[in-house]
Amino acid sequence: MKPLSSETDDRPASGSRRYPVAMCGRFTQKTSSAELASLYGAVDHAELAGERFNVAPTQTVAVVVQRESGRTIEALRWGFVPSWSQRLTSSSRMINARAESIGSSPAYRRAFLNGRCIIPADGFYEWARSPDGRRLPFYITAADGGPIGLAGLRATWHDPSGKSAPLRSCTIATTTPNELMASIHNRMPVVLAPEAWEPWLDSSTDPAELQGLLQPFIGELVARQVSTLVNSPAHDGPALIAPAAPEA
Repeated sequence: MKPLSSETDDRPASGSRRYPVAMCGRFTQKTSSAELASLYGAVDHAELAGERFNVAPTQTVAVVVQRESGRTIEALRWGFVPSWSQRLTSSSRMINARAESIGSSPAYRRAFLNGRCIIPADGFYEWARSPDGRRLPFYITAADGGPIGLAGLRATWHDPSGKSAPLRSCTIATTTPNELMASIHNRMPVVLAPEAWEPWLDSSTDPAELQGLLQPFIGELVARQVSTLVNSPAHDGPALIAPAAPEA
């Protein structure tokens, strides 16, 4: 089974131009925002029930944010809209930000300095290409089955015309794969070890140190092939993460 070609692109859509679909395009948030608040030492402002097995772009997700008063769990839309944008771009195309260019990209550099967040997940999905061209979904989790923290960026967009309410959005940083992920795909989301949570969220952390956090995960992850039900965002429920019969 060979990895898919690179699909990540951090450029906003413009006009009729088409950009590749982003790499990390689905994940799970089974853990409620109240439980996440306990895990991250935060106050829950999201009030999300969890039990979500197929989080898709443009949906609302629970995000860990550092405020002056402390950490909070907040509800943001997955699909980034830069704060400086003059119009509501197609945020469903900006769900990932490449780690290699995150500090220099016009779309993300401001948020990289002042809008970092953590997007909790219980696992994420990725698709490998079979020899006959089919896309086979895999579910990747921490070896102990516990929640993982994905490095993210956030922004608040205000409509210059005043016709729309402010939109608070986020994106997930991606990097090159570790050994496990290399057998499935040539990118992976940046998984932050618990000791990296504080420097990632701290507004005073030096950008060079931040860039050092955007590396392939060195901890243990496990992957299992799952049902193609996950291919459609209309599907949800535990059946999506149940092991499927593996294919070569």
